[in-house]
Amino acid sequence: MGEVVQMHFTTVDYVIFVLLLVTSAGIGLFYALSGGRQRTTQEFLMADRSMSCLPVSLSLLATFQSAVAILGVPSEVYTFGTQYWFLGCSYLLGLLIPAHIFIPVFYRLQLSSAYEYLELRFNKTVRICGTVTFIFQMVIYMGVVLYAPALALNAVTGFDLWGAVLAMGLVCTLYTALGGLKAVIWTDVFQTVVMFAGQLTVIVVGSSQAGGISEVWRKAVNGSRIAGLDLNPDPLERHTFWTLAVGGIFLMLALYGVNQAQVQRYLSSRTEKEAVMSCYVVFPCQQIVLCLGCLMGLVMFARYGEDSPLNKGYVKTKDQMVLYFVMDVFSDLPGLPGLFVACLFSGALSTISSAFNSLATVTMEDLIKPHFPRMTEAKATLLSKGLALTYGLVCLAMAYLASIMGSVLQAAFMIFGMVGGPLLGLFCLGMFFPWANSVGAVFGLVAGLAMAFWIGIGSCVMHMSGSTTVSPLNTTSLPLLNNMTSTVMTTLVSGTTAKPRPTGVEALYSLSYMWYSAHNSTTVVVVGLIVSLLTGPMKEKELMPGTVYPVLGTLLFFLPERYREKLCCVTPLAQKPKEVNMPPYQMAKKGSNGAAYCQDDTVTEDKETENDRKQTEEKDLEMRITLHSCQPTAHTVQETSL
Repeated sequence: MGEVVQMHFTTVDYVIFVLLLVTSAGIGLFYALSGGRQRTTQEFLMADRSMSCLPVSLSLLATFQSAVAILGVPSEVYTFGTQYWFLGCSYLLGLLIPAHIFIPVFYRLQLSSAYEYLELRFNKTVRICGTVTFIFQMVIYMGVVLYAPALALNAVTGFDLWGAVLAMGLVCTLYTALGGLKAVIWTDVFQTVVMFAGQLTVIVVGSSQAGGISEVWRKAVNGSRIAGLDLNPDPLERHTFWTLAVGGIFLMLALYGVNQAQVQRYLSSRTEKEAVMSCYVVFPCQQIVLCLGCLMGLVMFARYGEDSPLNKGYVKTKDQMVLYFVMDVFSDLPGLPGLFVACLFSGALSTISSAFNSLATVTMEDLIKPHFPRMTEAKATLLSKGLALTYGLVCLAMAYLASIMGSVLQAAFMIFGMVGGPLLGLFCLGMFFPWANSVGAVFGLVAGLAMAFWIGIGSCVMHMSGSTTVSPLNTTSLPLLNNMTSTVMTTLVSGTTAKPRPTGVEALYSLSYMWYSAHNSTTVVVVGLIVSLLTGPMKEKELMPGTVYPVLGTLLFFLPERYREKLCCVTPLAQKPKEVNMPPYQMAKKGSNGAAYCQDDTVTEDKETENDRKQTEEKDLEMRITLHSCQPTAHTVQETSL
């Protein structure tokens, strides 16, 4: 085994890399000094709900196309072949369901935080549980996304590790804290273009050096890297068609359906139609990104064959192979390595800035505003900017923590995968099952998280102890992103004999990571429904209008109406009111005590609006009479009437 080979950047490479950081910071400064200058929380956190379809869709794409994916997908395809490509089949339903179910509900409720929905549907406790779970998930993930590409870059090129971490962290914090969501979305657009350009350049140059795309394909076929359709239904198999195409749907729903970073982008759209269209535009973009990652892996194989840089000892881990390959291919082309590194760090910047902004939003909307309802707009905006800045510094601290605890890298990605599933289950419980109550929601979330951590930690311990009994090619029940450690690669290199299928608890620990989201969200729904039925299911009249999507009513159309009424499956999803100035369902939002009120279900929407208007006029008249007759008690009367 040779020593780790280090290659070095030229001046042109450094210039291109610095230009990326300067341009990203410049976009943030532009939005801080133009337009409304981020003076309101609506502008800072929600981009004034004025964004058009294209920037929103490219931002949706960039948010989870992190540097780790850019490093992970090619090395995955190089090692295991193109089976991973079938993940693209999950994108269709994974984006159609959010477009036609989650977006209409969230958009018509005019939310700022996705977790505000949980209070409207259940109560404040469920909302806080959801918010805290999300914050925990994103804080851990941020540090790793920042540290992982810097570590790979340092190992291969000698690029200063903490220089890269600080440059990314501080630039990202700067433009997010100054420019708000508008800056985040437009830098995402710029960074998406850089990502496409970087990956495409590597593929074009690499394939031409290997003798053309046809030669790349021939070598991949001869090397058994072109995978066929594997219809094995075994959930313990790491990657099969069912694992990727069906398990991937739940993973996509956790990312594109209920994650605050994505929901915030939907809600920043000018209209509901544009929010839905952004989901449609993301679909072909996701397919292109997946194709680019897989093609890069095949080009790598055409260059190195079975004798990988990892086997030769030129690099220490799988994710460093991509950077080594790029430096190798571009060794005589100064400037192009800098372009790919800019592409890599664009992925990291877009993910981290989205995390900062979404964390600032949920902290402000879910944890601070409810306790300080009289806070002025200026103070709230300043506090939001301070929160974005604080989370930026927390991210740098988490990067340092990731550096001194090597195993936390593997654990952090597991945590990100494990926490997304229970949160998806919590939203599905509220949105599709009208009889689910708040007690069921809390118990369901706790059960889902407990199950997720039990399987995740058990799987990690089992693999580290080497007691796994699965075939070496299927040992990894973690995401691609576990490439941060060489444990799995060592197993791959050292053994090739198939072992008997695990049973009992070991089988649970050997579950493919692609089923994590589906398994954990199902746990939340099942436990939540059982507890709800035992503690007294909710009745339809107790539900907040517009918080339940009537999917059960459609599926159970064959039941008599009296049975469907008992299952709360009758009321359709309300349409957004035509009055532009009237926030949807504002009359149904909960008060500070968490109590809800709604109209009689049999009354039509128009009558409800008319009744509300009359009641408001009567209350205003009573208040004016009382104020006129009794000045000393005016303040009390005003508060009561409101």
